[in-house]
Amino acid sequence: MQEYLLWAIVGFALVIAELVTGTFYLLVLGVAALIAAVVAFLGAAFWLQAVVGAAVALIGVYLVHYWRQRNPVDAKGSNDLDRGQPVVFESWVDQASGIARVKYRGSTWDARIDSAATETETLYITGQQNGQLLVSANRPI
Repeated sequence: MQEYLLWAIVGFALVIAELVTGTFYLLVLGVAALIAAVVAFLGAAFWLQAVVGAAVALIGVYLVHYWRQRNPVDAKGSNDLDRGQPVVFESWVDQASGIARVKYRGSTWDARIDSAATETETLYITGQQNGQLLVSANRPI
């Protein structure tokens, strides 16, 4: 089998595996393998294919790592589509622990209310955790 076909198969396998993980690291490695396949197709020696593939992989991994540091995932696991949306307080489930029922999008949801908020205020979604909405009196930025 030709070297460029092996590189291409590995590249496509890594790109497909990336669809499961969603971290972008496997995508970078897959693209690096596909670029090495192009270098192999052009007739370069194996050592040059490996060096080009490794260089692209290292640069790509560094860029993904840099991007992820500058854009951290919200620790509360919020859904950006719901973040900042108002909810209507319905009732307390456990006032001591701050768990209440709120109305949002025509349904009743369990919510953990920020300790500074009260049920008479307009509450806003700040995130989501373990199937509960996280709400606060302050609208998130």
